[in-house]
Amino acid sequence: MTLSHRLTAILDRFVPAQAAAAHCDGPCGVYDPSSARIAAEAVLSMTKKIEAIDMSAPGAHNTYIRFVAIKEEQAEITKRELNILWHDYFKPNHLEAYPDLHTTFWNAAKQASACKTSVDVGACEELMSQIEAIHNMFWESKGREVPWYTAS
Repeated sequence: MTLSHRLTAILDRFVPAQAAAAHCDGPCGVYDPSSARIAAEAVLSMTKKIEAIDMSAPGAHNTYIRFVAIKEEQAEITKRELNILWHDYFKPNHLEAYPDLHTTFWNAAKQASACKTSVDVGACEELMSQIEAIHNMFWESKGREVPWYTAS
């Protein structure tokens, strides 16, 4: 046991910490669907760039590989951010207001996978649309009107 653990244990005996309760896993304000939107926008952007590459140009193969790597990484980040919202923020009581919550998130995660394994702008635009629906559910659940926007 380290010195800091011992000191904490001694302190806890004399001044025990009170139990805290929260309705979600993190403190209020840490959840936001914008991180999923930003990552999905990068997927869309890279997909457009991949489609525009002139593969006969010098260095095109290197550029193609870099863009694919970025697209796939950002698609994975999109899935992770969606899962954090789905599993950590939304709770069973949200199902009353949003009965399609699980289907919406499941479809968005599957769409991010589809974007990861293909080069299809339409699939990326569909992902953005699904994340917009999640954005709307999220902010409505907090009683706030936050407009949807994209960087591009």
